[in-house]
Amino acid sequence: MLAPHLLHIALEIASGATVGFTLGLVGGGGSILAVPLMVYLVGVPNAHVAIGTSALSVSINALVGLAQHARNKTVKWRCAGIFALCGVGGAFLGASLGKAVDGKHLLLLFALLMIGVGVLMIRGRHNTGCPGASCNRENAPKVMGCGFGTGLLSGFFGIGGGFLIVPGLMASTSMPILNAVGTSLVAVAAFGFSTTISYMLSGYVDWQLAGLFILGGAIGCSIGTKASRALAGSTGRLTTVFASLIFVVAAYMIWQSIRQF
Repeated sequence: MLAPHLLHIALEIASGATVGFTLGLVGGGGSILAVPLMVYLVGVPNAHVAIGTSALSVSINALVGLAQHARNKTVKWRCAGIFALCGVGGAFLGASLGKAVDGKHLLLLFALLMIGVGVLMIRGRHNTGCPGASCNRENAPKVMGCGFGTGLLSGFFGIGGGFLIVPGLMASTSMPILNAVGTSLVAVAAFGFSTTISYMLSGYVDWQLAGLFILGGAIGCSIGTKASRALAGSTGRLTTVFASLIFVVAAYMIWQSIRQF
């Protein structure tokens, strides 16, 4: 039997691998899983520490996934740059607002937002998008607006924002979900680092835990990216997997939040 300390380390690495897998698979969901895993499985007592640490871990793992999507040529770099630049300012503002809200309330609001996004994803699951979609003068204002709004919510909830960025990119440019997944990782990393800096300055980052999450995440991200390419060939399947993940974790977080009130 593993010693308690080694078992705890194993749980942290396994949790990181789960987070990395979802990032590689759907370009989002990293913090959707990282925050509750840190709070409820690993046992981080402070929700703000879990949020700050997850933001750092997800950011690093997003870069790992981005490298693999770039090799597969599924990243729309111009769209990624515009979206990320407009979202960074929103992420700093959102993080400042989020730290002023009670951690228990923050997790409940987070879960309710997730359900709303999941419903929108399911409703549009049969929309295959346009493979040649890109950012241009006509849709640039919409991309910029989605970027800022997503960054604001990303910083407020302490998340990488992939589960908001992917549908945002699809809605503003009509790109297929596989391209949105790859492109979103640029913004996930940018938003996550912005949130990390804010929480780090307030002492809300557990560096040892972040390192173990990143280690596990690098492994999971590699597997998730390969699975993403396989699922993308079936209309609506990748979107359905994405939305289903959101619903399951949101329901669990709501249940946990209600128990604590």
